[in-house]
Parts: sequence; structure tokens; C-alpha cells
Amino acid sequence: MFDVPPQVLFGQLLIGLINGSFYALLSLGLAVIFGMLNIINFAHGAQYMMGAFVAFLLLQLGGVNYWFALLVAPIVVGIIGVVIERLFLQRLYKLDHLYGLLLTFGLVFVVSGVAFKLGVVPYHMWIPDVYDGAPTAITLLIGTAPEFAGFALTLRLLSGALQGMAIDWQGMLIVLSVLSMVLGNVVAIAQSSIKRMLAYSTISHMGFMLMGFLAADLNGYSAAMFYTVTYVLTSLVSFGLIMVLSRAGFEADQIDDFKGLNQRSPWWAFIMLLVMFSLAGLPPMVGFYAKFTVIEAAINAGFVWLAVLGVVTSLIGAFYYLRIVRLMYFDDPVDRSPLETRADTRTLLSANGLLLLLLGILPQPLMGICVIALTQSNFL
Repeated sequence: MFDVPPQVLFGQLLIGLINGSFYALLSLGLAVIFGMLNIINFAHGAQYMMGAFVAFLLLQLGGVNYWFALLVAPIVVGIIGVVIERLFLQRLYKLDHLYGLLLTFGLVFVVSGVAFKLGVVPYHMWIPDVYDGAPTAITLLIGTAPEFAGFALTLRLLSGALQGMAIDWQGMLIVLSVLSMVLGNVVAIAQSSIKRMLAYSTISHMGFMLMGFLAADLNGYSAAMFYTVTYVLTSLVSFGLIMVLSRAGFEADQIDDFKGLNQRSPWWAFIMLLVMFSLAGLPPMVGFYAKFTVIEAAINAGFVWLAVLGVVTSLIGAFYYLRIVRLMYFDDPVDRSPLETRADTRTLLSANGLLLLLLGILPQPLMGICVIALTQSNFL
């Protein structure tokens, strides 16, 4: 599995550095880890790269014959190989502690790249600005589809390639999970923009999702997958309703824009109530069962204190979710104009909102699908 040519590792690192922070962190970490796990082949691979480089110089700069360059290159490979064997590998065999240190060093970069992709603390600062600055339709896309990609990436790397280093990455995930749940829920309370509030809510929910990975087994991974799917379904409705309240020249991105929504449209107020209850983790919504499964996975893995912290932060988060409900049902509307929506939009959003309630009452089919999908995949 780790028989990766050094040329490929070097190329991936360069591509990562070109494409940005996430890819740079991930590529650097993978290059270090796979390079150390395949260190002898990596070192020997250097001699072949040097030989090819010398042949290239002879052909391009020296103007020599092709066959002469082809003859000289293996000689260079042999000489460099002897030098590497004498000066590098024989010393490396005696440095077991350095081997483990470099593996952990690479793992830090891999986990950092994953954390940046998920938007968990301390790699979260781009989430609120992007959510708030982008049009709601773009925010809906950014806040949903990439969550699936982030989960799949985390699962493929940690449970697949790096399952043998679970003890090391579990400690890192604990720190990320704790910081995300605490900071995400606390800072969300102070937000006046509903899009920024949902951004910090996303940070806290990704911290919750990471609790499932701490179990490092099928139950934990399936709980994390269930949590990701249900959170994406909930986010689709929340941002969809923001688009429903918006109109030409006006975007309903402030919390006060939801004041008196029940008087303008009792049905949309009810759908938004289901969304807020699900995000808060209140029964009988699917968000309650999603949080229950990841908390159960953390307890089964021995992280009881983390499960307790998750419950406490959920109570904190319930404050700003229920604040939206209070504004919708007990405050007078700022804008009393009726909400006009197309039939297809009304049907899709209504079905999605009611699905949150249905999955909360009957969560077993979706959970079963998650377990089957992970069992039949090549991820585990």
C-alpha cells in the first residue's frame, strides 16, 4: 500500500504547494509519512532520479549522443547508490526514534489538511467570512456538498491509510473536536447575521462529527457518516429558507429578518422550527438521534468526559437556535409582505423539512444504509 515512487510524492507536494493551503498541508504530510514508511525505496529512488537528471543534462546541455547518455546514466545511478547506502541508510537504521518522530510530524500535517477542509478550529476562520460574503445560493452549495467530500477524505485517510496510527491521530482529533464544539457554539451566540451564525454552527457540528471518528471502528464511522448526511439535509433547508425570504435587491441574511415569520407564512415558520430543533438536537428530530449516535460512539471508546462536554455545548447551542424560534412566533414582523414561492421550491423545501422529522422518528433505515455503505466500501 505504501509502495509509492518518490517521484510521485515529490510531484504531489509541488502540486499541493501550487494549489493552496489545504492541498499543501495534506501533500506535505503524506509525502513525509509515505516517504518514511517506504524510506529505503525513497532513498534508493533518489539515485534513479539523479541518474535520469544527469542523462537529461547530457542530452540537453552537452549535446552528446543518445546512446552515450543512456550508457552513462546507469553508472551515475550506481555511484550515487553506493554513496546513499554508506552515508545515509546505515545511519538511518540506528535512529528508530527519529523514524517515529518524522511519522508523527507528517501526521500533524495530514490532520491539519483534513481539519482545514472540514473547517474545524483552529483552521476555521475562512468559514464565517465565506458564508457571510457569498450569495446565499453559493453558501448553500459550499455548506453542503463539501461536507460529504470532507467526511470521505477524513475516512479514507484516517481509517484506511493511517489506521495503524490511530492512537496518534485520536489525540489530535480530540483537541480539534473540543475547540470546535466550544468556540463554535459560544461565538455563534453573539452573531446578528444568520449566515454567520450558521457558519459557527457548522464549525461546532463538524467538531461533533469528529467524535464518531474517535471510536476508530465501524460503529463510530457509521455514526459520523449518519451525522454528516443529516447535517447536510438540515443545512439545505436552512439556507433554502433564507433564499425564500430574500427578494430582488434584498437578502434576508440577518436574524431580525425572521421576526414574525409565523404571521407572514405559518408553514415556512413551521419548517424553520423543524430545522432549528434538528440543529439543536431536540427530539423527535433527526439531529437528536445523530448527536446520540456520535456521543454513544465516544462513550464506547472510553471518552466519557468528551461526551459530557458534547452535551454541555449542545445546551449552549440550543440557546441561539431557540432564539430564532422565539423571533418567528413571538415578535412582530419587520416586513409584512406575503412570501411568494414557486410550486417546485415549496414542494422540495417542504419535503426536505418534513424528512428531518421522519428520519428522527425512523432513523434505522438511514443508519442501516450508512453501515452497509461503509461495510461494502474499500475505506475500512
